[in-house]
Amino acid sequence: MLVLLHTSPVHVPVFDALRDERHPGLELRHVVAEELLERARADGPAAVAGEVRARVREAAEEGARAVLCTCSTIGQVAEAAEAGVPVLRVDRPMARAAVAAGPRVAVLAALESTLRPTAALIEEEAARAGRSVRVRTALVEGAWGRFDAGDGSGYVRRVADAADTVTGADVIVLAQASMAPAERLTTTAVPVLSSPRPGLDAAAALTRTGDWRVARRVGGE
Repeated sequence: MLVLLHTSPVHVPVFDALRDERHPGLELRHVVAEELLERARADGPAAVAGEVRARVREAAEEGARAVLCTCSTIGQVAEAAEAGVPVLRVDRPMARAAVAAGPRVAVLAALESTLRPTAALIEEEAARAGRSVRVRTALVEGAWGRFDAGDGSGYVRRVADAADTVTGADVIVLAQASMAPAERLTTTAVPVLSSPRPGLDAAAALTRTGDWRVARRVGGE
């Protein structure tokens, strides 16, 4: 069983659909904890580390083989949770693929709290691969307001429009899993990456094998 830790319920049908398409038979259990993102935005991700660890421990006790954290803001503290089961942040495979695409990486996010963790993750993956990168970040103004208002189409349209204005980049990273539908709306010639598909692929491999090396190969290496 793979447990997915979400901070928004919108992710549940997205990952169920990806599972049905790419990993039929994989047992998923969704845990939605919206308060984790609210607290992390207000007080920093470290403020929720204890609760995240407790959620991971509970997943392990209920038989999870792995946990996939779909929130980029708390991904680092989730991976650091030592509670008896491996944890993968959904954006790590995307970051690995971005590093492979070229040294000029543009990161777009709808939440400011996501920008620094995503940039740090890309730099970490670049160091692991022995490559240099130049990461620049941008907040998509007004996008999160659309998301909060339940205007999903307006949200992804703003993200796609922002991606289409990016220049001087080898790859564009959509920092939040909720931004993924915008990937299909962009017209830019620059490759645009989102996290749900490669993240679930890597987590599924980790669930099957328990081997991080296999998960990393699936995730973009």
